[in-house]
Amino acid sequence: MTYRDITLEIDDPVAVIRLNRPDKLNAFTLDTLREIRAAVGAAVADARVVGIVITGNGRGFCAGLDADALAAATADASAWQEDSAAHADLPGIFSYLLETPKPVIAAVNGVAAGGGLVLALMCDLRFAAASASFVTIFLKRGLIAEHGASWVLPRLVGTGHALDLLWMSDRIDAQTARELGLVEKLCTDDDVLEMACDYVRRLALTSSPAAIAETKRLVYRHLGTHYVQALQEADRAQLRFVGLPDAQEGARALLEKRAPRFPRLRDDGR
Repeated sequence: MTYRDITLEIDDPVAVIRLNRPDKLNAFTLDTLREIRAAVGAAVADARVVGIVITGNGRGFCAGLDADALAAATADASAWQEDSAAHADLPGIFSYLLETPKPVIAAVNGVAAGGGLVLALMCDLRFAAASASFVTIFLKRGLIAEHGASWVLPRLVGTGHALDLLWMSDRIDAQTARELGLVEKLCTDDDVLEMACDYVRRLALTSSPAAIAETKRLVYRHLGTHYVQALQEADRAQLRFVGLPDAQEGARALLEKRAPRFPRLRDDGR
């Protein structure tokens, strides 16, 4: 696929998706959203890819919805509704990232605002440059906490902090975001992308891609599950994985005092 608003680079074991509208602080349009989803799908289908890193070109991560696109959407939301209906799965512009079987890391290199913050929130981990900043902005535009932000933000920072960030829409810096739990890793401006990519490289050396995918699925699923159901499901998954080749390879690697050699995920997620 030829991309206009993003770039996709695959360097085994990392896929890097760069939002590429730097003159607009990488604000997205409907076309941008379609391209991001297509690039994620391509990375998932590529057996070389263990993890996906999303970042922005220029001085911004993503400023959210492009102003012209926002004006068009508020005047006539039919195009956005039709595009959402075309993906009859989870509502929300980036919610599919929660069900992507490979790790998705946001390398936040600048401002993450509105829908750009949602993009960062729906990633599994957030690495932030020291100059990065975060702002919800929704309520200042007469909107609510959109696209799953009301679900994921309280789970990262707690209810009170989430409501404060959503109600007041104050911009916070990367250090504050780290202290609140919104960001997992704080990096220098020059190192944020490389540190995110290196995290994926380390995973590729040490961890089973199949087990990574199953663990991600269980963690998100169990956020809304009673502990009895969660423990029962985890037990069934564990019993299944004990008999799979990856567990046998992990045991051999331990006995032979070497790094494990796990197979990569195929197109079908196995």
